[in-house]
Amino acid sequence: MEINLIAETFKFLILGMSTVFMFLILLVYVLQIQSKIIMKFFPQKSVAENAGGKVARAKSTDNLAVVAAIAATLKTYKK
Repeated sequence: MEINLIAETFKFLILGMSTVFMFLILLVYVLQIQSKIIMKFFPQKSVAENAGGKVARAKSTDNLAVVAAIAATLKTYKK
């Protein structure tokens, strides 16, 4: 009884890779459907609707906070 191990290896390779590929395709479609359902029941509010003029100030404050965090990290790293 002779078993061709190379052929068996390729069979398992194809089986395993196709299983993972099909799972990933299924996952993509399920996430797209989930996104559509969520957006239907919980739509995003527009930025202009929420904050008006507060958005520009919040962005500049966020930018300053990021710059300060980067500067502090560099200062700590150089020590």
